[in-house]
Amino acid sequence: MRTIVRRGWLCGAISAALLLLPFPLAGPTPYWRTCFAWFAFVPLLLAVTAPENLARRRAWVRGAGAAYGMGVLWYAGNCYWIYQTMFFYGNLPPLISFGILVLFCLILGLYFGAFGLFLAVIAKSFGARKALIAAPFLWVAFELLASRLTQVPWDLLGYSQIDNFLLTSLAPFTGVYGLSFVLMAGNALLAYAVYALLASPRRLQWIRLAGAAALIVLLQNGDRLAPPPAPVGATAVLVQPNLNVNEDNAWARPGQYEEHVQTLMELSARACTPYLKGMPEWNAHWVRPDCPARPPEPGLIAWPESPAPFRSLDPRFIQALSAVARREHAPVVAGNIGLDAHGASFDRYNSALFVTSEGSVLGRYDKVHLVPWGEYVPFKNFFAFAGNLTQQAGDLTHGWQRKVFSTGGHTFGVFICYEEIFGNEVRVFVQNGAEVLVNLSDDGWYGDTSAPWQTLNMARMRAVENRRWVLRDTNTGLTTAIDPYGRLTASAPRHALTALAASYGYRRDLTFYTRHGDLFAELCGIISLLLLLGALGAGLRKGRD
Repeated sequence: MRTIVRRGWLCGAISAALLLLPFPLAGPTPYWRTCFAWFAFVPLLLAVTAPENLARRRAWVRGAGAAYGMGVLWYAGNCYWIYQTMFFYGNLPPLISFGILVLFCLILGLYFGAFGLFLAVIAKSFGARKALIAAPFLWVAFELLASRLTQVPWDLLGYSQIDNFLLTSLAPFTGVYGLSFVLMAGNALLAYAVYALLASPRRLQWIRLAGAAALIVLLQNGDRLAPPPAPVGATAVLVQPNLNVNEDNAWARPGQYEEHVQTLMELSARACTPYLKGMPEWNAHWVRPDCPARPPEPGLIAWPESPAPFRSLDPRFIQALSAVARREHAPVVAGNIGLDAHGASFDRYNSALFVTSEGSVLGRYDKVHLVPWGEYVPFKNFFAFAGNLTQQAGDLTHGWQRKVFSTGGHTFGVFICYEEIFGNEVRVFVQNGAEVLVNLSDDGWYGDTSAPWQTLNMARMRAVENRRWVLRDTNTGLTTAIDPYGRLTASAPRHALTALAASYGYRRDLTFYTRHGDLFAELCGIISLLLLLGALGAGLRKGRD
C-alpha cells in the first residue's frame, strides 16, 4: 500500500478509473455503481497528503501532477463522446476530432490539478488531517470555478447521487454543490481512516475505518427514502420527431415540408398515450392507460429543438403552431431558429416560440447560453475548421433575457439543451415566476453514447433544486416528465417517431436555492481562499524560522 501511495501518478490513474463508474458510461447508471463516488478520490487524497510524500522535494508539484493526470484521464473517459460528435456528426477529420477531445481534457483537467496543488500546499503547512478537512471546501470551490470561468460544469461529483433521495434533499438549499461537498467529505473521511491505519495498525484504527465505512453505507442507502408522489393536475403532449441530425433536413422537395409538419400536427393530438415508467433502457416497464374517448385538453404541447427547418419568420411555421393550439385548446412551445432582421441581414438565434391556446404568438425565448464550437465558434478565425459542427454552427447570436410565458393562469419557463447544466441560470426562470420548466433539447448529436444520460441527470437535478416539474422534450430521446424530486414519471422510447402524453403539476413555492443561487458554493470558495492564504502564510513563517 505504501509503495502505491508513493506513486502519485498511479494513485491518480486509479482514482480516475473509480470515478468513471458512478456516472453513465453508455446507458443509465445502475444504482449500485454510484457507491464508487464515495471512495474514488481516496487513492489521490492519500498520495497528496501522505507524510512521506510531503517530505519529498516539490511535494506540491507532485500533488498537482497526480491530480491533473486524474482529471485528464477522467474527462477522457467521461466525455469520450466528444470525438464521436465531432467526427460522425460534425464531419471533422479524425485527427482534428481527436485533437479537440484531447484539448478539452487538458484544459478541464487543470481544475483537478489546481485541487491537488492547493491540497498539497495546505497539507505541507498544516498537516494531512487539516488538509483532508479542507478537501470538500476546495473541491466545491473548483466546481464553481468550472461553472463560472470555462463554463463547462459537466458531470459535477454531486450528479452521481441524483437517485439518492437523502442527499438530494440538500439540493433545494445548496444546489448540486452540497452533494459534491458531502461526497468529498466521505472520501476524505475514508482517506484519513486508511492513512491512520497505515500509520498505526492497531485495533482502534480498524474501528475508525469500519465506522467511516458504515457511515458512508448509511448515507448511500438514501435511495430507499423515496418521497411521496408529486401532485399532478395537467397533461403535456411532448412530440419526439426523431429526425436524423446527420441528414439533409431542408425539406426542399415539393410537399415535403407540409408532409413533415402534418405528421407533427397529428402527433400533437395524442393527449393519452402508452408510456415507459422508470428509467428507460434499464428498469422501465410499459404502462398502457385506459384512455377516455375524449381525453382532457392538454396544458401544453411541445415540439423540441431539432434540425427541422423551422424559422420564426416563416408563415407556414406560425400557421401550423396556431392551428395546433386552436384545435387542441392548448398553448404550444416549439424549437426553431429565431430571426431578427437588420436591413438585408439577420441575427439568428436558437429559439423557442410560444403560442397561446387562442393561436396568437405570445413571445420567443432566445437561448442565452450557447454551446461553444457548436452554436458559435469562439475566436472564429482560428477555429474556422469547426464551422460545420452543426447546421447552424458558428453564426448564432445568444439571447439576453430569461423570459417566462404566462397564459391560461399559469407561467412556463423554457430553457434549451446545454442550458440544463447551469443550475444558477435555470433557477432564474423560477425566480421570474415559472410554475413548471420546459426543456427543449436535441440529443441526436450524441448518438448512443453516455452523453444523453448525463444530460438527463443534470436536468433532473434542476427539477430537484427548484422543486419544479421539468417537461423534457427531445428530438430523438430522452423525452420524459421529471417530477420535483428528480424522478422520471413517464418517458418515450428512444429513437422513435412518437408523442408522449405525460402528467405534471404546477408549483409556486421558491426554494432557498432558487432565491439565493450558488451561495453555499461561494462560501466554500471564500473558505478555500482563506485556507490557502493561511497555508501560504504559515509556509513563509516556517521558511523564516
